[in-house]
Amino acid sequence: MSYQTLTKVVEKTVATVTLNRPEVRNAFNETTIAEITQVFRELDADGSIRAVVLAANGTAFCAGADLNWMKKMADYTHAENIADAGQLAEMLRTIYTCSKPVVAKVQGDCYAGGMGLVAACDIALTVDAANFCLSEVKLGLIPATISPYVIKAMGESAARRYFITAERFSAAEAYRIGFVHEVVAADALDAKVAEIVKALTANSPNAVRQGKRLVQEVAGREVTPALIAATVEGIAGIRASDEGREGVRSFLEKRKPSWLNQP
Repeated sequence: MSYQTLTKVVEKTVATVTLNRPEVRNAFNETTIAEITQVFRELDADGSIRAVVLAANGTAFCAGADLNWMKKMADYTHAENIADAGQLAEMLRTIYTCSKPVVAKVQGDCYAGGMGLVAACDIALTVDAANFCLSEVKLGLIPATISPYVIKAMGESAARRYFITAERFSAAEAYRIGFVHEVVAADALDAKVAEIVKALTANSPNAVRQGKRLVQEVAGREVTPALIAATVEGIAGIRASDEGREGVRSFLEKRKPSWLNQP
């Protein structure tokens, strides 16, 4: 499938989805939202894909909402705004729930809704020169749709500050509050992404899928008998799985597991 606002490149078991509207700092509109949703659904269903990188062309990673799109929204009815915001929410959910690990490769500034894209990914890597900003309140808006993911990523305390001040903050601050996992020089970003992808694809595909789901299901929950029972069931189930048995056997036999021999 061809796309208007992004590109998809697959190399062996790794897919790279690249936002490709550098002339508008990769700001998204309804077309971008629909295409991101579609490409992540495709990648989720593709059994050959082991990891996904979300990247961008140009000087900015994503500046949030496209101005022309925002102009149209200004005249929307409440019902039209509900439908429109629902599409954005579905895009973020599709990234967040993708069964493949998703790495955000942030090569430039990331504002407003762009921060939602990064927060929906599993691992976020950024260049040291990138700036971040939740700018919605400057426009009389709030970052409502992206908030479940951004608050999970940066924590409640940081969100209380940046949601209401709309301050621009540095990559170093994004790292300090936990919004991104690593900060590197621009000329080291490709190598760092490759390093992370190599680590992801060296592991059991099924265990990676289940590990991602485990974090989403356990994070923030009270430790109850029901939660403990669910974790017991989780380890028992994966121990009996084909890849679980193969992983343990290969370790004991001092050989590579079968998934490392796959093309």
